[in-house]
Amino acid sequence: FAEIGGTGMNVLVFASRKGGSGKSTLAAHLGSYMAEHSRPTLLIDADPQGSLALWHRVRGTRDLGLHVGTKHLAGTLTKARRAGAEWVLIDTPPNAEAPVAEAIRHADLVVIPMRPGLFDVDAVRATIQICRELKKPYAVVINAAPAKNGSDDPMVADARGAMQALDVPTWSGQITHRPELSLSLAQGAGVNEFSVGSSGSEEIGSLWRALTRSFEAIEAMTGKHAQSA
Repeated sequence: FAEIGGTGMNVLVFASRKGGSGKSTLAAHLGSYMAEHSRPTLLIDADPQGSLALWHRVRGTRDLGLHVGTKHLAGTLTKARRAGAEWVLIDTPPNAEAPVAEAIRHADLVVIPMRPGLFDVDAVRATIQICRELKKPYAVVINAAPAKNGSDDPMVADARGAMQALDVPTWSGQITHRPELSLSLAQGAGVNEFSVGSSGSEEIGSLWRALTRSFEAIEAMTGKHAQSA
């Protein structure tokens, strides 16, 4: 996927006004997955809480680059492109509007993690509004969900229904709340490295494949690298 969109670099922003929605978690697991599959990837931790940077320090390997902060973001992205990065994953703070909008302005696709609950469903609206104003493609990813028992848990089904009512693109899969997801992060690893072949690893792999298909679809719709939703 090195030349998806024609520029050779895809900027993925994780954004949500709700703290604890799973932005840092998804960025870390996807970054690990990309590194394992030899995708040159840069992580940008724009959240003052520094969770992604902490995970990166615990990891202690050089297979993933890290930049902290949103100052000179355009310049950072230009350097990443020149250095051959294929993917840039930007983790944003939950409540600082200016840095979030700045990151989204540079995004090719915005991932909005959402736990299946009333407060979380309501919180995604503000982020969706920014994406729509800036004409950026976005998708909700249901995160930390109850396990399926043949079909979606009722809470997940309700969340999907709420997103459908708002005409919000939502990933058909889910990231289930599983111990291996948090245990792996504590080791500085992604679930694909920590628990190979586990259900958690399979879900992260499914999300990665869905994201690559989204970038291909964006390119097909726009004829250039993700300029409009």
